[in-house]
Amino acid sequence: MHNTILQHIRKFIDINQFEEETIQEYLESSHFKKKEFILSEGKVCRNLYFVEKGCLRMYFTNKKGVEQITQFALEGWWISDFQSLMNETPSNYNIQTIEPSQITSLSKQNLDKMLFELPHLEKYFRIIFLKAVAGAQHRSKLLYEMSKEEFYLHFSTSFPEFMVRVPQYMIASYLGITPEYLSELRKIY
Repeated sequence: MHNTILQHIRKFIDINQFEEETIQEYLESSHFKKKEFILSEGKVCRNLYFVEKGCLRMYFTNKKGVEQITQFALEGWWISDFQSLMNETPSNYNIQTIEPSQITSLSKQNLDKMLFELPHLEKYFRIIFLKAVAGAQHRSKLLYEMSKEEFYLHFSTSFPEFMVRVPQYMIASYLGITPEYLSELRKIY
């Protein structure tokens, strides 16, 4: 039922059949239509979300009323508002599907129970969370040191799937540029 997530876990740690079955007891699978919200701003985030199939975006609306995308997630990626999840406070973000998606949810409560029962899974989650923090730090650095053109080229070559699957205005939001400017960059590069 949760084949993609189990394959993902196996990339980082060894798990046996019993452990696979135990892991699946803590997971919940859901299907979402295109443009459906998984998390809405103002609600407390209660889950980690793993993309089995589909594409998601995480964004907030700035003071000018403009959506600012902070993260995308494709198959095999985790996404969540970690601050809301950790502190049990209202989220400042929305997580929404870009295309029909199958999502595996793991509640904070079930994560704690699963890690108590299968403590070696701590290594998997440590690796995943460290990769997420490293990615966020790298993106932050690139935003400061690269021109908009360089950042676009880096993103388009590093994540070509997004260029095909995500609408242009969303990519522009993520890159911090206007859709018109993105269109110009696409013509040039």
